[in-house]
Amino acid sequence: QVQLVESGGGLVQAGASLRLSCAASGRTFSSYRMCWFRQAPGKERESVAVISRSGISRYYAESAKGRFTISRDNAKNTVYLQMNSLKPEDTAVYYCAAGEVDAGTAASFFGSWGQGTQVTVSS
Repeated sequence: QVQLVESGGGLVQAGASLRLSCAASGRTFSSYRMCWFRQAPGKERESVAVISRSGISRYYAESAKGRFTISRDNAKNTVYLQMNSLKPEDTAVYYCAAGEVDAGTAASFFGSWGQGTQVTVSS
């Protein structure tokens, strides 16, 4: 498995931007699809953005389209989530996850997880 460590969360005001990073170690990073999930208090974990092994293909949840950008640097073993125009409803713990299979966006398709980073957006 790959080990993942997220960073970049924090407390910001609505309309601000944050860039989350997820550093990977262990097995070959470029062999994994990568996904950012989030989980707000009392809600189920949801996928926000997914990026293919090469970085060419990307998927975004409706709530993220037009505001969030997922990217990866396979040379640095890092995946990023650029979040712009943040809203209070974006408040959640954000997790990065790695998956070895080309499947859907459900959490069950991703076998390695980071510990999460808190993002809090005040109104």
